[in-house]
Amino acid sequence: MSISPTIFRQYDVRGIVGQDLTEEVAYNLGRGYATLLAARGIHGAVAVGRDNRPSGTSLRHALVRGLTECGLDVVDIGVVPTPLLYWALHHEPVVGGIQITGSHNPPEYNGFKMCVGTGSLHGADIQTLYRCIVAGTHPTGRGEVRHAEVIDRYVRDIVTRIGPIAHPDGSRVRVVYDCGNGAGALVAPQLMAALGVDGVGLFTESDGTFPNHHPDPTVPENLADCIAAVRASGAELGVAFDGDADRIGVVDGQGRIIWGDHILILYARDVLARTGVGQPIIFDVKCSQALTDAIALAGGTPVMWKTGHSLIKDKMKAMDAPIAGEMSGHMFFSEGFYGHDDALYAAARLLRIVADSGRRIDELLADVPPFVATPEIRIDTDEVTKFAVMSKAVPHFAATHEVIDVDGVRVLFGDGWGLLRASNTQPVIVARYEARTAERLAEIRGVMEDWLQSQGVTP
Repeated sequence: MSISPTIFRQYDVRGIVGQDLTEEVAYNLGRGYATLLAARGIHGAVAVGRDNRPSGTSLRHALVRGLTECGLDVVDIGVVPTPLLYWALHHEPVVGGIQITGSHNPPEYNGFKMCVGTGSLHGADIQTLYRCIVAGTHPTGRGEVRHAEVIDRYVRDIVTRIGPIAHPDGSRVRVVYDCGNGAGALVAPQLMAALGVDGVGLFTESDGTFPNHHPDPTVPENLADCIAAVRASGAELGVAFDGDADRIGVVDGQGRIIWGDHILILYARDVLARTGVGQPIIFDVKCSQALTDAIALAGGTPVMWKTGHSLIKDKMKAMDAPIAGEMSGHMFFSEGFYGHDDALYAAARLLRIVADSGRRIDELLADVPPFVATPEIRIDTDEVTKFAVMSKAVPHFAATHEVIDVDGVRVLFGDGWGLLRASNTQPVIVARYEARTAERLAEIRGVMEDWLQSQGVTP
């Protein structure tokens, strides 16, 4: 058995199908997962779902074979977005779950997001899983497989919590929603209809080869169709989902992109107004100072934390926070929901906020002081170099500036900031810069990129 340790990442197992991710890997991952549960004294059934990539079917068969040969029963929830796997953990009699998904990666990728109980398996636990696989000693048994329908039940749950949605005068909210041919296409049209909105759907055919555009709403060009449709239809807003619908992108009624940190301002103001001040609102290190200020002004406690959906969920649970979010569009809700990231639920909740306010998103955010910021910048390097460079970044910048080092280094310049951090999912260094003016932004970016150049990394 030959399994590359490099596919065992911080939050999941992920690789290129047919190269480092094969049916053999899926089979042995099932056995390793069963071994890990047995070692922890956990017994019961496991939920298994998959997104709509063509490779998902064969990987599912191999994974389920590995699980059942080790005595685990499987509840197969079929082809669904990742949040529906998380949802199933609360609604099916299971002790954990595995979603086969390549997330926002290109079609040739696939992977596995794993949960024990309702919590994500990540970090050191994924390395423990790898050791369970290579040790080669696994329990034996004969598990059974049953199939469970979750999409209709999930939609009913969301509508019970959120909808139906309408403006105070009874008029319908008009929204463009772009599924990008991802797994969200299997749920979004039904959800929008059930919520009672006037929805214009884009690329709602499920096709895991993503023939129209890549479903990653953090990349502006992937939102071009959504922007055009919002402007053409006169919609109040547009929403877009990534490949497995756990990240949301938002476009306002003028066709301007609203990044994740500003989306979170809307959720934070809403929850603090309804449930009381003083609660922690958690966000990752890539987010704008505008978010920190807006949370404080709304009476919340801003908490900056490490990037990564599993890490944010852990922090959220530890602090009993009602909501959390990331620049990347992962939005998490424990107030009124289950605490995981779900772009479909996030869209419904945003539509509710817009409808109840009777105002457009640009109007709701009109009082947020303007900052000039770059989008997330991904600087190509390699796995060794990215960590080596980041080990030097904190002491270098801390010698002359105040820094926040919870995840990489966020260098505070007084009138702006710059961020460098090693990606946990790709061989890149992630950078972002923000300031009050474009001129100051260029200066801050220049300081930090000059240092990267001195370390042999070309921005």
